[in-house]
Amino acid sequence: MTDVARQLLELLDIEQLEIDLFRGIGSGGETTTRIFGGHVIAQALMAAYRTVPDRMCHSLHAYFIRPGDPSIPVIYQVDRARDGGSFTTRRVVAIQHGKQIFNLSASFHVPEDGWDYQHKMPDVKGPEHWLDRPDLREPYIEKISPKHRDDFLRERPIEIREVDPRDLFEPEKTSDKNYLWFRMEAAKGQSPIMQHCLLAYASDMNLLGSSLRPHGLTWFQGQVMTASLDHAMWFHAPIDFSDWHLYELDAPFTGGARGFNRGLIYNQNGQLAATTAQEGLMRPYKKKEAAS
Repeated sequence: MTDVARQLLELLDIEQLEIDLFRGIGSGGETTTRIFGGHVIAQALMAAYRTVPDRMCHSLHAYFIRPGDPSIPVIYQVDRARDGGSFTTRRVVAIQHGKQIFNLSASFHVPEDGWDYQHKMPDVKGPEHWLDRPDLREPYIEKISPKHRDDFLRERPIEIREVDPRDLFEPEKTSDKNYLWFRMEAAKGQSPIMQHCLLAYASDMNLLGSSLRPHGLTWFQGQVMTASLDHAMWFHAPIDFSDWHLYELDAPFTGGARGFNRGLIYNQNGQLAATTAQEGLMRPYKKKEAAS
């Protein structure tokens, strides 16, 4: 197991401070300047799970309220909204500097039988046909400012292989539909709860980027300010995130300085494992007026 994989597993093993009160590590994850969205999603989901011993999450809905500060821990307060015969509901508030930075509602369901149907998995070349993230980023090293180069190149716990990746600095306008393969080998043997939290962490990757594609934009051009505004996720099947999963992404709408993004996550057997949705900020950077 790599050090970064071990760090992610430790990051999700939140500390209990009191009944329904937990503390999570704020540093680590995908970014160093602020807390990665998937980081607080996964920690909040783990906090909710610590109060639900007998059933699995089937859906979560969350709002990002303030940027997270990676220099301090995050406090998670769980509200036991309802314990029903079939469904359990939890609300989790994430707090830093005495203010909410994020809140999440999650619903848990006992196993039940019913009718089965799903969309077919897209016919996409497997992960072995595409470059992994370090190899994909290598040609751009000299274009990244020295200030951000270490963060750009540092090792990360989730393997990502984008299907038909775009140029980071000179992207063409293209379809909002896109795909990537991702996994975390260190997820092998982890509990079903940890598998859910790891997939929730990874589900925030590249999702917002779908709405940039039709406009020929990426984060590296300095033309657009982006931030996740909310996040929703539905779990459909058992997860083993040590295996490759295909993330099918699209963005059916952009407007009003926002973009709406969706995702379907399939395992390699073609089973639909999870669905995601997210709206994100897409605010154009305004050029400063030249001094008169």
